[in-house]
Amino acid sequence: MSTKEKGQAAEQKACDYLKSYGFEIVEQNFYAKKLGEIDIISKKNDTYHFVEVKSSVDYESAINNITPSKISKLKRSIDYYLQTKKLDVAYCIDVIIIVDENIDLISNITI
Repeated sequence: MSTKEKGQAAEQKACDYLKSYGFEIVEQNFYAKKLGEIDIISKKNDTYHFVEVKSSVDYESAINNITPSKISKLKRSIDYYLQTKKLDVAYCIDVIIIVDENIDLISNITI
């Protein structure tokens, strides 16, 4: 399985996980021009959740891929998304870590 296929499989697991907890999937793989990509945009209780999905062979490797640079790019991508869609909504940034069959949701990482 290629890296791209592994990423797509992880994102599908993440979407299934979110749906099982009452999230609505609004969009996947939103590309924000030169800023980057938002893996999953979901919504629950009138709050948008911009979700970064990371999968790896172990938890530490996955979590270490959430760098200040990555968060900065994600914030700029979110701003672009909100402007493009003309939205003024409550939102947060979440991370889903997938290691084998284990899935962890880390909510609101920018607090």
